[in-house]
Amino acid sequence: MKKTSIVLAAMLATTSIHADEGMWTLYNLPQAAFEQMQNEGFALPYADLYSSDNAIKHAVVNFSGYCSGVVVSPDGLVFTNHHCGFESIRSHSTVEHDYMLNGFYAKTYEEELPNENMFVSFMVEQKDITKFLDEKGINNMKPSQQAVFLDSIENAMSKEVKAKDSTLRLEIKPFFEGNKYYATTYRDFTDLRLVFTVPKSMGKFGGETDNWMWPRQTCDFSVFRIYADPKTNGPAKYSKDNVPYHPSSWAPVSLQGYKDGDFAMTMGYPGSTSRYLSSFGIRERRDAKNAPMAQVRGVKQDVMIRHMRADEAVRIKYDSKYAQSSNYWKNSIGMNKCIDSTGLITQKAEFEKRIKEYQRTTGFLDGKLDFDLMENLYGKRMRLAKAMTLFRETFVRTNELATRAMKVHNGIGVEGPKDKPKKQYVTFDDNSDTWDEALDKEVYATLLKNYRDQVDEEFLPDFYKTIDEKFGGDYAKYVNHVWSTSVLMKSGEKIFINKKGFKKDPGVVMGLDITDVMHKIMQPMQDLGDSIALQERYLCAAKIRMEEDLPHYSDANLTMRLSYGQVGGYDLGGKPSGYYTTAESIVEKMKTGDKVIDYYAEPVMHELMSAKDFGKYTDKTSGKMQLCFLTNNDITGGNSGSPMFNGKGELIGLAFDGNWDSLSSDIFFDTKLARCIGVDIRFVLYMMDKWGHADRLIKEINAK
Repeated sequence: MKKTSIVLAAMLATTSIHADEGMWTLYNLPQAAFEQMQNEGFALPYADLYSSDNAIKHAVVNFSGYCSGVVVSPDGLVFTNHHCGFESIRSHSTVEHDYMLNGFYAKTYEEELPNENMFVSFMVEQKDITKFLDEKGINNMKPSQQAVFLDSIENAMSKEVKAKDSTLRLEIKPFFEGNKYYATTYRDFTDLRLVFTVPKSMGKFGGETDNWMWPRQTCDFSVFRIYADPKTNGPAKYSKDNVPYHPSSWAPVSLQGYKDGDFAMTMGYPGSTSRYLSSFGIRERRDAKNAPMAQVRGVKQDVMIRHMRADEAVRIKYDSKYAQSSNYWKNSIGMNKCIDSTGLITQKAEFEKRIKEYQRTTGFLDGKLDFDLMENLYGKRMRLAKAMTLFRETFVRTNELATRAMKVHNGIGVEGPKDKPKKQYVTFDDNSDTWDEALDKEVYATLLKNYRDQVDEEFLPDFYKTIDEKFGGDYAKYVNHVWSTSVLMKSGEKIFINKKGFKKDPGVVMGLDITDVMHKIMQPMQDLGDSIALQERYLCAAKIRMEEDLPHYSDANLTMRLSYGQVGGYDLGGKPSGYYTTAESIVEKMKTGDKVIDYYAEPVMHELMSAKDFGKYTDKTSGKMQLCFLTNNDITGGNSGSPMFNGKGELIGLAFDGNWDSLSSDIFFDTKLARCIGVDIRFVLYMMDKWGHADRLIKEINAK
């Protein structure tokens, strides 16, 4: 890896770490960071990142609030990952027309498929409003009070923005652990249509076997199109009369490839990192969040996959849910492994000793930053935090019965006259196309037993007594009884929430018991959380002040960031990783598809990847068809689908994963091991061309 002249953070050692670490905001990118980008091969002016008419940021989008994407054509075509578009692909699939299994290509605009609850957001502007909020007294409030205050300020500022342009919205988010606040303005397009996807055999090639692993051969992409109002070219709700959006600029796509050491940059919307987190917070993350999350999800996924493999209709319903669950199941396991193998908690504690000494000699935050207090607060919260993880993984969004049972107690969706309580009711739409009764029942019964085995008795909902006394400890019988007798599972019926029968309904009773336990855990956690958040804010401020001669970036918070570095592999125990994979490597894995289900691929895929000549998609240096590649770009969850650019600002790939050896990077960026895995844009175009015969799209993209 090329060493840089920028020292980004000596977080875990007494000597400085030199690396291309950093998730940088664009509007205030430090000049030192930009100069280092130039040294490494970035060839465009500073303004072409954020502010010019053709700035790269204009082509990068937040994809539906959980991924990233990039506009690649004058007609609003968007590339993102296959796993980012997976729910859209799943929702349009049936047993008769399974687009997950068989792929999809819209040969005309009319065939492009609309999607509910999907959108892309363009960042219009970002600015620092810290001074304004300071003057309003934000730092005199508890963190829980700050949230309410920020919401009111955000609403007021949003009204001002919308008064000037009704298509805009504004968000305020904390940066640097709440030491800074930025306001970001967005323009959202909600008419987003599916255009192209490869079969799951390629879009998810390697599945859980290869997830977070290198080498990779996954063709992880899908293609959507933004539609706009035909009169204004602006955002509009779905209408058959809408037309393809015509952006002012888009990302040029390059067929020129890359070589070891070349400049590479990602730009996207990383979700969450915690690199300023204290050693006490890291311990809590390991023991009270990651470990119990992995335990519960492992139990749940064993039930899910058995049902999914037995029935194609069930598989279609749960493919996306299973993928989401298993992704962070494996991430949690890998992160804990990295935390332990690197001695991260001990190293972070050593760094905190340096901050403590700095505080002693300078008096900075004297009487405010208190490491003994922080340790005590985290010690009190540990048991509660673990209980909350187990609670959330058991009851929240794991099955339809528990979801409905909790919903009726939170006041959301109540209808009827406000002055006549007895006529107030809730209803549940028929969403049976999204869940399977047999699977949901077994998952819930299994999780109920597991929850009891994992938590202290004080965190058990009261209905566990009913399970013991009336059902002889049989969780399946209890779940079957509630499911069959509760009005909650009768979709479309009015459930009057203030009538006597309501409070006796077994599903309602169960939901109330669950909600009671939730509050029992949450209230003391919130009280402790306010004090912990304040100490973590002070710790971040002390670190930045101690290293004030260095540029710093804030933790990720789902706002646009860029990271830069180089194409290249890594060394693990004397064995070089290589920095790209080839068509030959995927064919070798495909040959084992009868033994490893994640490596199965249709005969046509064997044929396509065994071609003797890949034409213009062949790399000129290696003479090979290159599939996936590595950079040392700094990414995390939310960066999926992020465009990967060369030094000219041309698209060379899409980020889709990290490597197993860097799974602690949300807490600590390991400069030797952390790598971003991207799918080569030539692999993407090859599949669109040779498998999909998507001539109109290839022409529209016009790769050079």
